[in-house]
Amino acid sequence: MPQVTLKTIEQNDNVGMFSICFAGNSESEFEKFLMEFKDNATYNKDFNAILLALSKIIDKGALERFFRIEGRMNDHVSALSIDSRKLRLYCLRISDQILILGNGGVKLSRTYQEDEKLSGYVLDLQTFDKVLLNAQKNGIITIEKNMITDIESSTFEI
Repeated sequence: MPQVTLKTIEQNDNVGMFSICFAGNSESEFEKFLMEFKDNATYNKDFNAILLALSKIIDKGALERFFRIEGRMNDHVSALSIDSRKLRLYCLRISDQILILGNGGVKLSRTYQEDEKLSGYVLDLQTFDKVLLNAQKNGIITIEKNMITDIESSTFEI
């Protein structure tokens, strides 16, 4: 089973923004997304829209209006709601103050399930969502406002 940690991306009064980091990787899934699309001229407009949306989330919090539900009814998987029909960044919106960024990519199919790469990113987030909920129930971590206590020292198996 792969081991995962959470890396803090941004921490302020409005939001705690984290990203999944698989064991053996120094880059988080969000950082991999940034590296893949930062110099891609084809999706530059979409990429900048995603960065702008993240900037607004840092300023205002992870409010529901910034997201489009992507997963199932019983999980927290969302994508940033930008006007783009192509580029997606998947995340777990735990609350208005907690956001866990995943990876993403270009959506060329009707649904993410039809794309092996995108489906894998969503599946990773869905699995991590369950593991995080169990860790919270078992008292391993605590989620309070914009903080996940003991998250920097916790490793999860997904």
